[in-house]
Amino acid sequence: MVDAEGRPLPRLYRIKPGETREIQFRMLDSVNTLREAAGVAPLTLDDRLTAAAATHARDMSVQNRPWHFGSDGSSPVDRVRRVGYTGQLVGETISETYETELETLAAWMEEDITRGVILSPDARQMGFAWHQDPGGKIWWTMVLGG
Repeated sequence: MVDAEGRPLPRLYRIKPGETREIQFRMLDSVNTLREAAGVAPLTLDDRLTAAAATHARDMSVQNRPWHFGSDGSSPVDRVRRVGYTGQLVGETISETYETELETLAAWMEEDITRGVILSPDARQMGFAWHQDPGGKIWWTMVLGG
């Protein structure tokens, strides 16, 4: 199906149970490809940062707004400390969308601030998670640490 201008209509991207690791590693591989092209070290997936990302993705859905503060007033630094991450927080990228993880990454790369987080030479680890609402909206969160 296409819109009035002949462009394809957006399709609902439904994440199925059991796809978590596949999606996380697809994002990690894509981020590392971008980092390699920029001449910075690759990242590894960190379970603690992923836990912090998952908590925030769910919380953004509850709040029904994409922002960096938790419903309890927590900051990204607070959330990574709560999960026992002892490294430095490099940054957090967030999104509220119906798009895939790779479309979301492309959108993040178009913005100076989020591109700077993704390509930061200080980053060494990545956490990546999401929450999908019943209607299909996805709340993506990526947390980078070093």
